[in-house]
Amino acid sequence: MQWLNKVVDEVIALRPEGEIVVSSGVSPSGTYHLGTLREVLTAEVIAREIKRRGRDSRHIHVADDLDVFRKVPLGVPEEFSKYLGMPLCDIPAPDGSDQSYADYFLNDLLSAAKAMNLEMEVVRAHEEYRGGFFVPAIEKALDNIDGIRKILEDVSGRELDKQWSPVQIMEEGYLKNRQFVSIDKDKKEVFYKDKDSKDQSTSYKDGEVKLSWRIDWAARWWLLGVDVEPFGRDHATKGGSYDTGKQIVEKVFGGKAPLPIPYHFINRSGETKKMSKSAGDTITAAELLQVLPPEVVWYFLLKLSPDKQLFFDEGPTLMRLVDEFSELVAKQDKSEQEKHLLELCTYGIDKQTVSNVPFTHLVASYQATLKNPEKTIEVIARTEHQDTATMQKDIILNELNFIDNWLDKWAPEDVKFDLRDTIEESEFNEEEKKYLKELAEKIQSAPAEADGEWFHKAIYDFKDTIDLKPKELFEVLYKVIIGKSSGPRAGWFLSMLPRDWLISRLRLEK
Repeated sequence: MQWLNKVVDEVIALRPEGEIVVSSGVSPSGTYHLGTLREVLTAEVIAREIKRRGRDSRHIHVADDLDVFRKVPLGVPEEFSKYLGMPLCDIPAPDGSDQSYADYFLNDLLSAAKAMNLEMEVVRAHEEYRGGFFVPAIEKALDNIDGIRKILEDVSGRELDKQWSPVQIMEEGYLKNRQFVSIDKDKKEVFYKDKDSKDQSTSYKDGEVKLSWRIDWAARWWLLGVDVEPFGRDHATKGGSYDTGKQIVEKVFGGKAPLPIPYHFINRSGETKKMSKSAGDTITAAELLQVLPPEVVWYFLLKLSPDKQLFFDEGPTLMRLVDEFSELVAKQDKSEQEKHLLELCTYGIDKQTVSNVPFTHLVASYQATLKNPEKTIEVIARTEHQDTATMQKDIILNELNFIDNWLDKWAPEDVKFDLRDTIEESEFNEEEKKYLKELAEKIQSAPAEADGEWFHKAIYDFKDTIDLKPKELFEVLYKVIIGKSSGPRAGWFLSMLPRDWLISRLRLEK
């Protein structure tokens, strides 16, 4: 956890006294996904480590629900295009419920936060604007339009329209860019030109006026006293929103920019583009926590520093990830870094939820027993994991809940299987039937404690006596048992099946 120690060392040096505020912020414009969690969990773990060192710290998560609805994401009815330009907090939920569009998606994050023991404080942007919290920032911004314009043009290298202003105006429920005319601070009103160039006015203390994105970000740093904040690396480019925000918060609001923690994106394995809410190619936080225990999600997001790109898929990557975490938990001679990582991943978790049985072994055992948890324990107890099955029974039973969801939602087809209900002799040629029958006789005389190695050798011994290639010896077995040409390690797989059932099946008995 060198990256975390470095960040916390630096922020403590910058803020030697008082509470340290860590901030994150996401627009609830679509599903909260694995990429979103990287920002939220990075902020949370920084605050967590600061507290571990004896300093007061607070993680504030800003839900940018006054942002305008810019694009209809996949999975949301196309008819929602009529709401484009409206604040997310004022749009109805896609499911037709009484909650808002913003609530509908934010609730997923709140559920995930509870499951992952996050101690973040959620701030709703629309409540702060409509409650007057942003009034001082709006006034300062409108008093310094020329200064902000110069910062944006100098730092970003782009020329702004002559009628540009740092605020957006609410008109008939839609946020619009309008020409600013003047401000009355006593009455808390702004005067502007509407689309027909007619003079209009509106209050800015109740959410009818919103700061534009780059100014809003800087204002938030100032108003909330943010000391450190992770954000996507796209905001950290030269002349980007962090650079302009830093100038604005210092020169306009008289505050300080937070220590920046740019993070890289998370792609699906094999993909070159980051996960996108609008494109719908995401793994939602809610889905993720149905198939992975929280500590494994923490492990995935913390094992590498935020500036490293991560890749994830629901198949091989997930399977390796669970086993990696299990190995770390079981490791006897953990380094100090590994102990630190494990402590952060399991914070607030009072019981182990990942066993020492390899993930693939559990998956195959569970399916071989037709998804019967108690029988799965019995099957595992007949393998080299006998001691683990006894000592970690409750952990395994809990882990099977996640595996059951994974098999149902995400497992690759080449991993999933069911024992065949029926079998027909006509499916096999004479040489194959001879092999299966002789293997059945051999298994019938096997010792009760025969393990996977014994069964593997029993299968392989037929390579010199049966007119089948070694590969075909295994393919026929998979076909007769699960109706596929491949499957779990054959010797181990046969060793865990009920002996009487296996012998009957190899004899092609109906």
